[in-house]
Amino acid sequence: MTAAEAARNFSAVLSAAERGETVLVTRSGRRSALITPAPRSSGRALRAVFEDYRAHPIVDDDWAATVDDALASLSPDEDVDPWNA
Repeated sequence: MTAAEAARNFSAVLSAAERGETVLVTRSGRRSALITPAPRSSGRALRAVFEDYRAHPIVDDDWAATVDDALASLSPDEDVDPWNA
């Protein structure tokens, strides 16, 4: 898709990315950009990181309390776009 086409149809380009498609944008016949789906956030992945830190304490009690607070605030099914929460 040319840059001009992408500009005229930007809403359609974003819809395509939301469906999992990657859109190649060209300018003057050369590759200029790739518009790809944004990576999804994962509450489960974040929980795993915090649990790993908790299992291997390497810092003081304040850090452990901070990790415990973060774990308590997570939902394992959380997958939220922070801009549309």
